[in-house]
Amino acid sequence: MYPWFLAGLVAIVIPIIIHLLQLRRPQRLLFTNTAFIREVELVTVRHRKVQNLLVLLARILAISALVIAFCQPFIPPKFDSRINSAASVDVLIDNTFSMQRQSAVQASMFEEAVSEAKRLGSSGLASSKFKVLNKGNGLMTQAAYQDKVDELRLSSRAPFTKLSADNGSSDASLFVFSDFQKSSFDIKMLDALSGRSEVVLVPLASRKSGNVYVDSVWLDDAFVRVRTNVGLHVRLKNGGSIVSSNCPVKVFLGSRQVAAFQVTIEPGQTAASTVQVQVSDEQLALGRVVTDDVPVTFDNTYYFTIQPAAAIRVLEIGPEPMARQLYANEPLFEYSYSKPQSVNYGVMQQANLVLVREVNEVDAGLREGLKAVVKRGGSVVVVPSALASGRASYQNLFRDLGLGTAQWEANAQKPELREVAMPNAREPFFRDVFGAQQRAVTMPRVAPVLRWSRTGTDILRLRDGESYLANFASSAGRVYVFSAPFSTEYSDFVSHALFVPVMYRMAMLSYRNEQLPAYRLTQPTINLQLPKADAKAGAAGGSDEASFRLVKDSLTLIPAQRVVGQEVRLDLPADMEAPGFYQLQRRGKIVTTLAFNQDKKESELAAYSPDELRQLLGANHPNIKVLEPGENGAGLAKFRAEQTGEPLWRYFLVFALVCLLAEVLLIRFGNRRVVPAKVKVAA
Repeated sequence: MYPWFLAGLVAIVIPIIIHLLQLRRPQRLLFTNTAFIREVELVTVRHRKVQNLLVLLARILAISALVIAFCQPFIPPKFDSRINSAASVDVLIDNTFSMQRQSAVQASMFEEAVSEAKRLGSSGLASSKFKVLNKGNGLMTQAAYQDKVDELRLSSRAPFTKLSADNGSSDASLFVFSDFQKSSFDIKMLDALSGRSEVVLVPLASRKSGNVYVDSVWLDDAFVRVRTNVGLHVRLKNGGSIVSSNCPVKVFLGSRQVAAFQVTIEPGQTAASTVQVQVSDEQLALGRVVTDDVPVTFDNTYYFTIQPAAAIRVLEIGPEPMARQLYANEPLFEYSYSKPQSVNYGVMQQANLVLVREVNEVDAGLREGLKAVVKRGGSVVVVPSALASGRASYQNLFRDLGLGTAQWEANAQKPELREVAMPNAREPFFRDVFGAQQRAVTMPRVAPVLRWSRTGTDILRLRDGESYLANFASSAGRVYVFSAPFSTEYSDFVSHALFVPVMYRMAMLSYRNEQLPAYRLTQPTINLQLPKADAKAGAAGGSDEASFRLVKDSLTLIPAQRVVGQEVRLDLPADMEAPGFYQLQRRGKIVTTLAFNQDKKESELAAYSPDELRQLLGANHPNIKVLEPGENGAGLAKFRAEQTGEPLWRYFLVFALVCLLAEVLLIRFGNRRVVPAKVKVAA
């Protein structure tokens, strides 16, 4: 690789000169009787010449081997290598939290991936340029590449999104080090790499383990009242490959532990538990579900929030305020009333439930207002009028709300009262309304004036099977329709004991907590409903594009944001990676606190084996090769040797050391002792 280092062979003359300087010319001394030592001298001189020649040879070979080692010789591959001719080498290391699990070789799979990536850099051609796709697209030398790999840290963002054609030139080879999770890795990601010269997938093997994580958390009722028990459901799942036995689980609200239990879950199975919790005040409660599960610990804590319900806004539109006494005396509700001719549309825009009761004619403005209510997720209750003159306006209202066309009774002016059937206790609408034993009671009697063509969910029926109260989905909200007016000649429902729980239930179901208990860090955007004061502040200061901030301890993030009315849309920043509680602040004031967790796909540890990856690739990706993991990078080293040839500099370096050792041994043990001969001299 570096032939100009061969000039260093000139250094061979140094041991030759030393050898020649060590040869001293013998002096001739005359002695009377030397015949008996000639044989001894001959043997000694010959031995010394051989020893000196061997030492010279060892020195020459040591210097030659050292020079050749610096030249870095190698045996070229037997076939045309794509990687050997590549302009650069791109490296992508999976640094998601699933790489935290134990490797079959090292402490963690991430450490093994970093080690093998560094070994790739040290075993490649010295002239090769490298890219670490996790850290951008800049070319770097081997030394800079090693430093950049060492800087990588675990992250919640999957790096596979960087596998695109613009991440490198088509003649650059690519190495991908990953566990290739089945839940997050899609083989279609590699379709964009068909233009590359060579793609090498290096799957890393892990030890089998269980992994209990929180799949989801939800409440029995979105309407949470202060100092009232509510069921908190915790669904746990084992995303590992072996059973997890007696895994401890603890539930905290604030700093207080409210529940503790143990679960045993088979691989791929779930277990749900319900604990009773309550919030002590109207402040947002911050909760955690903590599992004591090792060795995979990145998903052991699940963060969530519980928001006590605010007052439910109810607006009644009708000839007189019939529901005032029903709602106004209960602190759970905020009641308002408007006449049909003077509707307060500002109040309607904020209302959770709008009760349209026996309005003679529904004008176009009122219809548009009701459409806006259901569009933003509110509820509308329609109690029809018995007057035939307003039926066309009701038809238009039903059409605008998506209910289709209603059919009106021909003899609506001559009401015929019919009894309402007992409600079904299993109907979700009546959950927790009736006691354990339902008693037979006298039901209200009503005279229907209409029936509807679209099939909805019947909440109350007549004994003959016709619907009295039905629930329809409309846009993002709900529409409740009574088939009879509340007037005394058409119904005695208002004076019946069922009236209050039904009206309360519709109001409570209309409440929507816009803030979810928890969010995922991988969500691209979140939508939040702002309080009135914050919405007005946003309208007044709309020029401040970065007014909202996400703050966690000393970390402050400014997401891309858009405020429309009372709703704010936040695009989560890419560098938002740490799970936990984030305060949403506006101009230094805390608006709310949001809980963020890891993507649960990351907790599913099932991964593709090398054989499974090859089957997925098939014959459609000839430029992609899957390596066997090997131990201590043996598979990768073998592949690099096949692709770039066998480097020989290590062998020459070892040979140089062997020659130096041989020189030392020759000098130390090479001197041959000669025993002088015994001579007898005659007297």
